[in-house]
Amino acid sequence: MENILSYLDKYKDESFKEIEFNEIDNVIFSAISYSEFKDIIPDGRNYMSLNDALIKFKNKYTLKDAAKLGIAQSDSYKIVESIIDSKRYKDIIVYGYRYISSKDTQFCAMSFKCKNLFTYVAFEGTDHLLSGWKEDFEMVYNFPVAAHKEAIKYLDEMVSIFDKHVIIGGHSKGGNLALVSSMYCNSLVRFKIRNIYMNDGLGLREKQIKSKEYKKIEHKLIQIVPNYTLVSIMLKHNGEFDIVKSSRKDILAHAVLTWEVDGLKFKRTELSDNSKKMEQRINIWLDNHNDKDRKKMLLTFFEALEDAGIENLYDAKSLKSAINIIKSLSKIDKETRTLLFEFFKLVLMGKGEKEQ
Repeated sequence: MENILSYLDKYKDESFKEIEFNEIDNVIFSAISYSEFKDIIPDGRNYMSLNDALIKFKNKYTLKDAAKLGIAQSDSYKIVESIIDSKRYKDIIVYGYRYISSKDTQFCAMSFKCKNLFTYVAFEGTDHLLSGWKEDFEMVYNFPVAAHKEAIKYLDEMVSIFDKHVIIGGHSKGGNLALVSSMYCNSLVRFKIRNIYMNDGLGLREKQIKSKEYKKIEHKLIQIVPNYTLVSIMLKHNGEFDIVKSSRKDILAHAVLTWEVDGLKFKRTELSDNSKKMEQRINIWLDNHNDKDRKKMLLTFFEALEDAGIENLYDAKSLKSAINIIKSLSKIDKETRTLLFEFFKLVLMGKGEKEQ
């Protein structure tokens, strides 16, 4: 199977003038944002070479360090290793690394510039930790969340009058932040945006999809989703998905190094039956419950998981206990209990389908 690392091995010595920016480069930049660049890349417009930043990062951290933080960080580290000293990325400059962690939000973003060609603004997403998923689920009943406000502020500050061909992107929650920040940023910044990439990113509430702000950027939106997605279907989307083939049939399909590559594009396929069915059920649930009810039920659910000491969505043993907790939650209506049970069954097993 060829993946992003195979792409880098083949094309890392081809400049962006020789081979134009493509959807795989988009995922690479969004994946790099998962790495820890605090005290390496400064906030604001103090530029530095991407290559220098990556070397400093690799000298400071090991793959083992990254793996402790999660799969997205581990994948990011492997991508960083493959990019160092490559011709394709050697002229990229980076700036504006911003990391905010508080009780209300976890936010991280950074910006890349390839002189005279493009500027890419990347928003970091969430990984496997329960705390990150809790913030994602908040978007089901609340808008804007704290991370949305930070993303809008960041985009307005980082895009200058001199930037051309601005591209906004992110993976997971980062894809949602890329979309929302593009919707609500300064009109002069929005004018400069060429494309918005949601890489298996959470969707929007129906009110935002129908808004005038969404209509202004809809034609710039590119939605890349693995065929076994459980993330992007958590909220509603408009328009078509670009469905890419993952080597996994479970929640790990969310990890970008499982996405199969064919030349300069990801391999295309169809959305899995499990993902289609879950999307339909989530949409029905969203239509049947108002924000107040959604908040009460989801907070009750996460409180139960936290009380059980569950911190990691990839901990299968704990998640089996979580399913038992879902069954016993008397404060949540039967429809929600059933939906949560089916969702986490797919997180755990991801089985029951033939290969797409």
